[in-house]
Amino acid sequence: MSRPTSSSTWVRGVVDMFAAEGVDVPTLLAEAGIEAASLDDPDARHSIDDVSRLWELAVARSGNPTLGLSRELAHTYGKLGVVGHEMMACPTLLSALQRLERSMNVVSNAATFALEEDAAGWWFELGHRGGERPVPRQRVEFGMLTMLGFCSWVTGRDVRARGVEFVYPEPPDASRHADVYACPLRFGAGANRALLARADLERPLPCRDPGMAALHARLVDDALERLETASTSADVRRLLGTLLRHAEPRRRDVAAALHLSDRTLQRRLRAEGTSFLQLVDATRREMAQEYLRKSRHSLQRVAEMLGFDDPSNLHRACRRWFGETPGDYRARFGVARARERRAG
Repeated sequence: MSRPTSSSTWVRGVVDMFAAEGVDVPTLLAEAGIEAASLDDPDARHSIDDVSRLWELAVARSGNPTLGLSRELAHTYGKLGVVGHEMMACPTLLSALQRLERSMNVVSNAATFALEEDAAGWWFELGHRGGERPVPRQRVEFGMLTMLGFCSWVTGRDVRARGVEFVYPEPPDASRHADVYACPLRFGAGANRALLARADLERPLPCRDPGMAALHARLVDDALERLETASTSADVRRLLGTLLRHAEPRRRDVAAALHLSDRTLQRRLRAEGTSFLQLVDATRREMAQEYLRKSRHSLQRVAEMLGFDDPSNLHRACRRWFGETPGDYRARFGVARARERRAG
């Protein structure tokens, strides 16, 4: 599986929700290091840490600890893309959720969705994998409401959970949660999950259509295959791991090394949901994580090994990647500052 990412369709919906809540989105995207144009590219993907940082910044900028905790907002801005169209055409809500369990990677291969049968119905569980940043609770809450809102929309009924559980502690004021979910809530649980009644899950969907279901299933399968076989991206990243140690890599040089034209390389990367600049940045980030955790490399040397011609570029990049300076990131992994000074 390729690196943990979320689809641009999903992230675009989240960003539009932020805008509707009064967040200054252009400034937010710039601070998070996300190009606004990438949100309009249906093939683009965004890393789990970038999306988590986007949420962190939006909550901080809005001053709203319950940002996104609204059934209306989740219904309007929670976008499942082609997977949602496939689910709409399924025979029942249960079969639609079973399709999502199989196809979740298209929406986000950083997220997990699992169903578990219970005497009272079925639990659906949401989780996240990969990444170094903690997943903000607001991100989880919005995802949960998106799923519950989709269940209501696709059935044409007001589907309510019989119970909702979250792994994080109960907030100081949970009144907003109680109003929005309108069911028994449990905090400090073992998973983020919601219980749906068997009767709701077995009800036929009004838009069920075997032909449309088959059509969208093929589109979803194609998207899953592209995620699994992003070979050009992998080839580029392998080359970048070597080239960055010497200088800033140029796309045309990488294309030539892969025996491709520059235009073909761009097209293939775009089809795989990425770009040359995104791969350079992602490769640098991974290399920085490795080098900064090794005490024998000074920050000056790390900057050089990442292809930066100025150490200040490393400082700015670490601020964007990790939300802290290179020295602070290094200190988190037990590398003493005194040792860093000696290495320098």
